[in-house]
Amino acid sequence: MIPVEWFLTLSVVMFVGGLFGVLTQKNAMRILISVEIMLNAANLAFMAFNGVFYNADFPNSFSASDFEGWVFVFIIIGVAAAEAAIGLAIFLSVYRNFGEIQITNIFTLKEQEV
Repeated sequence: MIPVEWFLTLSVVMFVGGLFGVLTQKNAMRILISVEIMLNAANLAFMAFNGVFYNADFPNSFSASDFEGWVFVFIIIGVAAAEAAIGLAIFLSVYRNFGEIQITNIFTLKEQEV
């Protein structure tokens, strides 16, 4: 069995890489992908801890605490899907108005008169 420290190390590396992407990129799509990487790092950590705290003494008995990691992961996946849908809608609007997706263009969006 793979030790939990390996999963947590990978999770930290993924989170730091995503954080670096959020702080250094100017392209909005790259920032959105970096946020998704950070959320997946949190999912990996939740699953690693769920495997550590699984009740191995009674493998045929299930309790609610055995699935807490899974519940958090599914909530995070739902939040990530909603965030991606809203972000992509905003990025399409920015691209339609400016022809590129830069963070500075998002702050200049105003309602246009017809």
